[in-house]
Amino acid sequence: QVQLVESGGALVQAGDSLRLSCAVSGRTSSRYNMGWFRQAPGKEREFVAAIRWSSDSTNHADSVKGRFTISRDNANTVYLQMNSLKPEDSAVYYCAADRWPTLRITRGAYDYWGLGTQVTVSS
Repeated sequence: QVQLVESGGALVQAGDSLRLSCAVSGRTSSRYNMGWFRQAPGKEREFVAAIRWSSDSTNHADSVKGRFTISRDNANTVYLQMNSLKPEDSAVYYCAADRWPTLRITRGAYDYWGLGTQVTVSS
């Protein structure tokens, strides 16, 4: 089992920056690909970004490309740096782990999930 705990969510203003963290614990393997997803009220959970276990490949959704950056500093911590935040970025942000060796962006592909952290961007 793998446990994921997100942190860093907050209420910010449009244009601000925020960094989310995801702490990974349990029977971990450094070979998990990691992803960030988000879900706004009344909407489906959507892909935001993913990073390969080796950090040699990333993928970002078009809606956040150029503003958000996913990174990992070791096997146990993954980050989502969010710049130039917009009100439409408001959502609960979830961290997820995937055992498959290639990067995937579909929600169903991920094996483990955190409980999420709330990000609210005011205009």
